[in-house]
Amino acid sequence: MDMKNSSVSEFVLLGLTRSQELSVFFFFIFLVAYASIMAGNLLIVVTVTFDSHLRSIPMYFLLGNLSFLDMSIATVTTPKMISDFLRKNRTISMWGCMAQMFFLHFLGGSEMSLLIVMAVDRYIAICKPLHYTAIMSRRVLAGSVLLSWAVGFVHTMSQMAFAVTLPFCGPNTVDDIFCDLPLVLRLACTDTYVLELLVIADSGLLSFICFALLLISYTVILVTVRSRSSGGLSKALSTLSAHITVVTLFFGPCVFIYTWPFSSFSVDKFLSVFYSVITPLLNPIIYTLRNQEMKSAISRLRTQHIVSRHFLDNE
Repeated sequence: MDMKNSSVSEFVLLGLTRSQELSVFFFFIFLVAYASIMAGNLLIVVTVTFDSHLRSIPMYFLLGNLSFLDMSIATVTTPKMISDFLRKNRTISMWGCMAQMFFLHFLGGSEMSLLIVMAVDRYIAICKPLHYTAIMSRRVLAGSVLLSWAVGFVHTMSQMAFAVTLPFCGPNTVDDIFCDLPLVLRLACTDTYVLELLVIADSGLLSFICFALLLISYTVILVTVRSRSSGGLSKALSTLSAHITVVTLFFGPCVFIYTWPFSSFSVDKFLSVFYSVITPLLNPIIYTLRNQEMKSAISRLRTQHIVSRHFLDNE
């Protein structure tokens, strides 16, 4: 960033509220939420990593990576938001703001791609079960995860490469809980029309197209299963319901925020909370409470831990 063209060195984040009483209330609410996000998603990552049965199933390998991305997205925004509830001056440095935007779009683009990989995984598992193990090999899984990270990197760089060169002369107030491209671009003291179109095309249109394709793919799966066996439809619905819920929770706010990113919607900051806090919080709940294999694996790990501890205590 060419700081010589900018007289602004920091931004002010308005956050959710200026009320002191509500700030204290939100502080404890989001502190508990962040602790739950880290504990729930870390539990999934640890379970998938150390349980030999889950580790051999491609879906859970992808689920572990999804949980890691959820923890990372929450960490980029939530600790700063929590600390701001107890501060009068809710500022963030210019580079801190740019870093937030970079990692949000990097991790968000990676999760978007990973959800598509998970949809493909479910299609192969349900529609081509005899070839599932051969197609979704460890090499393919590792390549798919690396590709999702690469897509996220290209996605964020295609926007941030231009954003970091913008001059900022004031005002410097961001009406949200964290820095995001649409709001920060408004503050640049230069014409950002082309960049605004880039954000709409890169983030908004891409989110909408991916969301539509994912819903279509799940519909195709259900129609295929129904045509083969009416009894298999209920099982497929049970398997896919968690995935459809996660996709809707992730893409819903993204589509709304980035399809019309430069209109003034006061609801945007609440969608930002939903995207960065609520979705990472609900994902482990959806996958663990509704998934018998995951609950069994957690139980096995707990039993192994108790047995190992008992053995060590008796030595």
